Amino acid sequence: MAEVPADRWPAALEALLLMADEPMRTATMAEALGIPEPAVTPILTELAAEYTRTGRGFELRRAGGGWRYYTRPEFADVLAEWVVSGRHARLSQAALETLAVVAYLQPVSRARVAAIRGVSVDGVMRTLVARGLITEAGADERTGATQFVTTDHFLTRLGLNSLTELPPLAPHLPDTADLADELGRLAESGPTEPDPTQTNPSQTPTERQPDE
Repeated sequence: MAEVPADRWPAALEALLLMADEPMRTATMAEALGIPEPAVTPILTELAAEYTRTGRGFELRRAGGGWRYYTRPEFADVLAEWVVSGRHARLSQAALETLAVVAYLQPVSRARVAAIRGVSVDGVMRTLVARGLITEAGADERTGATQFVTTDHFLTRLGLNSLTELPPLAPHLPDTADLADELGRLAESGPTEPDPTQTNPSQTPTERQPDE
């Protein structure tokens, strides 16, 4: 592990926290960066005070036994309006890639999606949930992590009757660009007529019925 100079510990902690999709414990951060754990809390406390002192739009606070960045409550209404107004906007490439991973590997946790894409997907996953394309589907029995599945709205937007109609691209994972391109083509081609022979078009026998 590359050694982080002491004068760069604050910056390294910031970088690490920006990648986190859940609160991080001080012990975890210390281990990840190879710095003494007793030094972590004072640095984070000073960073949190600096963000408040300089009027940043985000804050660093303790939550869930760890530390995490959050947007300031004073901007909640503005952000909510932005999320709602973006429901009908075109999905970004990052969102399409993330949606493709969920579609082919569901049920899947946020952490697994992030591992496949190699970047934090916290914000993108929230966007997909807000647009009704994915939804929570309980916790993984082994890890306890929240899992996600696609919704009926996802099928409707792609003009599919069931997940079995997804293109057979799963063997290409984690090459999610191919999956995103295919989903994009399906979305642009518009919905297809439903098959009247399907008694339960929104799911296959082994799939969980989405909440939305």
